[in-house]
Amino acid sequence: MHRRSLLRAAGASSLIAATPFVRAQGALQKFKFNLGWKVEATAAGFLLAQQRGYYKDAGLDVAIDTGNGSAAAISLVGSGAYDCASADLATMIEFNVNNPGARLAAVAIQYDLNPNAILVRKDGPIRTPADLAGKTILGQPFNASRKLFPAFARAQGFDPAGVKWENVSPDIGDTRFVKGDFDASAYFYFTGLLNLKLRGMGLEQITIFRFSDYGVKSYGNGLVANGRSMEQQEAMRAFVKASTRGWIEAIADPRAGAAAVKAREPLANEEIEHERLKLVVEGSMKTPDTRAHGWGAATPARLQATIDETVAAFGLKGTLAVADMWTDRFLPSAAERRLKA
Repeated sequence: MHRRSLLRAAGASSLIAATPFVRAQGALQKFKFNLGWKVEATAAGFLLAQQRGYYKDAGLDVAIDTGNGSAAAISLVGSGAYDCASADLATMIEFNVNNPGARLAAVAIQYDLNPNAILVRKDGPIRTPADLAGKTILGQPFNASRKLFPAFARAQGFDPAGVKWENVSPDIGDTRFVKGDFDASAYFYFTGLLNLKLRGMGLEQITIFRFSDYGVKSYGNGLVANGRSMEQQEAMRAFVKASTRGWIEAIADPRAGAAAVKAREPLANEEIEHERLKLVVEGSMKTPDTRAHGWGAATPARLQATIDETVAAFGLKGTLAVADMWTDRFLPSAAERRLKA
């Protein structure tokens, strides 16, 4: 009897060891995710997945925390404080080049078209991107649009070194831009447009130079994970699948996405976030590539372009192979990634 009990126990232990995603007594596996920014429309798909129980159904207890920009989010993922974050891929590439062995990689693409942009006043002196040469642009050193600006400038045939940058905090900078103190500002287009609208500047008063419309091929944000969290393959696969489902539903129904933002952040303006989400969806997510390959997918050519443009724009001393910054092994099936609308 004693020997048979030991054999049964040993067999059960072997089964557990061979199964990487077993939860003790039905407990959910904890997973920490950083939004990379505050709670707004850019978080809608993740919040909708959480609100509708998709993470829980997948066996995960996902903590979704706010962030303070891509650089900070990537450092937190790199340190192991978070399993994954929404972050700018160019910033992740810079981190990997400067930290050999970091093993950070994107496991899904969030913004198929790069949202970095320069916003200018329609009543100002700038009519084309080339008119930015020699001008002063509002943008902080950590600003992703500022950092990738050299790729945009070179694609438009002017020297980015001729531009002067004004380092003013975003809230003060927005107010001064509306007052007319600056003719140009660097933003994610959907952040800038709505920030300025909240300060009384109508969209009809602004011209947008989106980098993706002017020769820049880089992807925008992706879901960035560290090596340790990617070793938990079933948990990462479950997180990406649930997040994909949340985003596909937010793309199909921006009203539901905005409501999920409001439910998480009661002080959010739901109408503004609905408008922002529509800008995000139409400008960066509902694209020919996303329609063809599904949400979250990437192509080798554009991944290589993302690396090449980042290395050149940031002046990096080294480079990466595509396999050093991207993996598709956690993506759900093509049918599960397909857009509904």
